[in-house]
Amino acid sequence: MEIWGLKTCDTCRKAVKALPDAVFRDVRAKPLDNDEIAQILTAFGESAVNKASTTWRGLADAEKTADPASLLATYPALMKRPVIWAADGPYLGWTPKVRAAMGVT
Repeated sequence: MEIWGLKTCDTCRKAVKALPDAVFRDVRAKPLDNDEIAQILTAFGESAVNKASTTWRGLADAEKTADPASLLATYPALMKRPVIWAADGPYLGWTPKVRAAMGVT
């Protein structure tokens, strides 16, 4: 299992703590390549872009119209997180539904 996120993100820290056997990847320290961004967008579509983030709010209106792949490549912090790659499929976020699927209460 692999978790992609930011080491400074509280939600990512909670996921890593609850899933100690998972490998964590900080997408700022090791940016996603185009294929990995495509994987995320194939799995989650535009919902992979966190439009509630401070990074999003700081973008110019023209930047917000860019395609999601370009946005995620340029601004890794825009990725909704964590992205969890598990054997039974990918998961986005650390919602009660995701925690239940991971066997975490």
